[in-house]
Amino acid sequence: MSLTPFHIAFPVNDLAEARHFYGNVLGCPEGRSAAQWIDFDLFGHQIVAHHKPSSYPAVRHHNVVDGQDVPVPHFGVVLPMEKWHMLADRVRSAGIAFVIKPHVRFQGEVGEQATMFFLDPSGNALEFKAFADPSQLFAH
Repeated sequence: MSLTPFHIAFPVNDLAEARHFYGNVLGCPEGRSAAQWIDFDLFGHQIVAHHKPSSYPAVRHHNVVDGQDVPVPHFGVVLPMEKWHMLADRVRSAGIAFVIKPHVRFQGEVGEQATMFFLDPSGNALEFKAFADPSQLFAH
């Protein structure tokens, strides 16, 4: 499967915190930036942190998925398993709290996947997942 990069713009309370978190903690190379936004390369995808006053996010919502309270909204990337483990170690080493700790979801079922959730400093929920069998990405 050949994928094209996606683009997402999302609000952050503090650009300096976002620059540190996405650049140093997650290891995302920085692209262009201006006084109110910063582009990052998130595993080949363009994400853009836009400054928004600290009233964001106002309300948190969760949906139950495989017995876990998954934060909504969220975004992230499906990684190869080795990179997923490396990112989990990097997040742990940085002392970032997990909303949902790294684990395998749907174990033994179609769509079995490793997943983890954590928040950026502005409260944006991020999910990173990996499949032992990448052909299971859209399986049902």
